[in-house]
Amino acid sequence: MEVNTNEVYRLIFKEYPDVLDVKQVSKLLGISTKTVYKLINNGTLPCLKVGREFRILKVAVMKYMRAFGIPEI
Repeated sequence: MEVNTNEVYRLIFKEYPDVLDVKQVSKLLGISTKTVYKLINNGTLPCLKVGREFRILKVAVMKYMRAFGIPEI
């Protein structure tokens, strides 16, 4: 059964804001914050830098999940 992006967005990401911080991405993907920083630094996970902090769009996390075959549900 294939699930479309809108359903994933509605089901999995509903409790998260549209723009996530590193800690939220870490929790969402089940990886360490250090790994999230590595993904940001090597360009795998696009982000915005606000002051000294990184912000990651929820859509970018979804694209990362799909690109690397991480099950969405």
